[in-house]
Order: sequence, then C-alpha cells, then structure tokens
Amino acid sequence: MLTPSEQNYIKAIYKIAEGLPSTERVNTNSIAEVMNNRAASVTDMIKKLAEKGHLHYEPYTGVQLSDKGMDEAKKLIRKHRLWETFLFDKLGFSWDEVHQLAEELEHLESEKLTDRLADFLGHPNFDPHSDPIPDKYGSFPIQSEKLLLDMRPRDKALIVGVKLHSPEFLQFLDSLDLRLGSPITCIQSYSFDDSTEIATDQNQRLVLSSKVGRNVLVQLTTTDSPHN
Repeated sequence: MLTPSEQNYIKAIYKIAEGLPSTERVNTNSIAEVMNNRAASVTDMIKKLAEKGHLHYEPYTGVQLSDKGMDEAKKLIRKHRLWETFLFDKLGFSWDEVHQLAEELEHLESEKLTDRLADFLGHPNFDPHSDPIPDKYGSFPIQSEKLLLDMRPRDKALIVGVKLHSPEFLQFLDSLDLRLGSPITCIQSYSFDDSTEIATDQNQRLVLSSKVGRNVLVQLTTTDSPHN
C-alpha cells in the first residue's frame, strides 16, 4: 500500500516524463521543483519507491517509472479525472474548483468505487478540462486537438480543453466568456509576440497572449487557409 505522498510523487514523475524523450530519465531537481521540496527529501522518497519496485533509479542519472509505477500513475490519473468529471457534471462545481478536490479524492483505494464511478458517468473519455481519461487497463482515448496558438487566419474552432489548470487561469478564461465548447474564429496571428486575435460567437474580438495560446486547446471545425 502506498501513502498519498508516495502516490503524488509517482504521478509527478509520470507528468514530468510526458514532456521528455522516452529514453530520458527524470532528474531530481525537476521533481523537487514540482513537489516544492528539498532535493535531499526527494532523493529519500525516490529510494523508497525504488525499493518498492515503482521506479528504476541510478544515482546522478535520474529515474524512470517501472511497469508497476506506470500502472500506479495511470490508476491515479484515471481516478483523478473521473472525480473531476463527477464534481463538474453531477455536483455543479466549476472547472477551476474541481482539481484540488480531486487531488484528495484520487487517494481513495477502492477499485470497486472507481469502477462504479466510471459506470455512473457513462465511461467518459475526457474530463472537464478535456484531459483524456484512461480506461481501467491504462489505455488513453485518441485526441485530435491543437493549440489555439497554432490556428491560422479564418480558421474556425471549438475550445475543447486547457493545458494549464490553475484556478487563476480558468477564472481568467471565464472572465472572457471562453469556456469548453465556445466557438472562435482566428482573425490574425502576430509573429512579433505570438499573440492571436480571435472573434467569438458574440462578435467580440479579443487579442490573446502567447501564454493563453499555448494553454488553450481547440478542435478545428473549418479552415480556409492553407496549412503546411
């Protein structure tokens, strides 16, 4: 049985590794930054998880999740995203509230509860932020979205997800009336600062910063511009 703290480390290592080549190991400093902890404490935790068979660890070279660790990480992600979906769809929490609550609920160990939760929700493929929900075997659904930043003039799209889940960012999008399912049209992309001008279905024009463009996911509905 893993402690909630050990589970959080496994999930953090999984998420850091997502942005790395498959052969590259996750270094201690990256883990310490994400976990907001001292490198010495991180090393102690890594050794514990390696002894339990969840990590491959070599001093000074970093870590990789073992097959056992990968299974645990996907199980945690599945529970977290199912709970987010339940809180959003069934209890009326906003998309900027559900993450922290799901962080606590994901540590409930009952596999029967997780399976019944998935059944109750109709086995959703994506959570309220459009992050994919793995099935009970660890397989993720196929995604077809792209970054808002990569839209071109005259592209029409729907907002289908976000990469940044902080309450501040989600509240900022809400203040602009940009939510999941919102239709937008790209008016212009500005190479000077990578900002993007869009029009909403309310004929409102917005110039969005590169930070927004890199963290909002869209699905194209039509495009009139040539794409390479």
